[in-house]
Amino acid sequence: MSDALIVERRGQVHEITINRPEQRNALNEEVRNGLFDAFRAAQEDPTCRVVIVTGAGDRAFSAGADLKELAELGITDPGPDFTPRLGRNVQLDKPVIAAVNGAAYAGGFLLAQMADLCVASTNASFCIAEARVGRGAPWSTKLAGLLPRRVYVELLVLADPISAQRAYELGFVNRLVEPDALMGAARELATRICANAPLTVAGHLQVVDLAYRMDEHAAEDAANEVFAPIYHSEDAQEGPRAFRERRAPVWKGR
Repeated sequence: MSDALIVERRGQVHEITINRPEQRNALNEEVRNGLFDAFRAAQEDPTCRVVIVTGAGDRAFSAGADLKELAELGITDPGPDFTPRLGRNVQLDKPVIAAVNGAAYAGGFLLAQMADLCVASTNASFCIAEARVGRGAPWSTKLAGLLPRRVYVELLVLADPISAQRAYELGFVNRLVEPDALMGAARELATRICANAPLTVAGHLQVVDLAYRMDEHAAEDAANEVFAPIYHSEDAQEGPRAFRERRAPVWKGR
């Protein structure tokens, strides 16, 4: 793939590693395009049964969008195709396991959210940080079926991280392990999945999808409409600009 995204094939498992540890594995254009390609390659590979997604190092699974890049390019509304969205803009009918090491913030939270299973290290944390930088998370509508309403609201409006332990207690994380055991635990789950009937596994994923997403698309489309003018606001540009300039943002509410 590229230096910023590493794909390894381990038997029937594709392991995708975001490799920008010094940038907290932020999702710049190279990483986003690489993820699209990696998911498509996994879908087209008949020998691939499971995909594992993780981040290099132990500080961050992914801190989300590269805010410096957003500020430099003057990106307003990124649109629903800005990042790969399993089941929305890229098809993958094989289980995806998120192996979360460190911070999974914003777009990194999205990667963990869209995975079918999540293994987290005890030093992991999860946060929808968009309110801190004037952006939005219309993609978060899936959480209505994954978390209690008040937890969902808390994540959005406080923009505070929750610990891996709390995420595990809420059912967002399937396995909680020590950092040095993370990939071993993810691979163990992958091995067990690979031992099961592939058509049944793929069929069950579709059943889960139908059960949880009957109204999700309509909700997300409406959420995109809500954020369309917000993405074009002064505050939406101020957040990434302040981040780049290492200062507190000055919100204008317009």
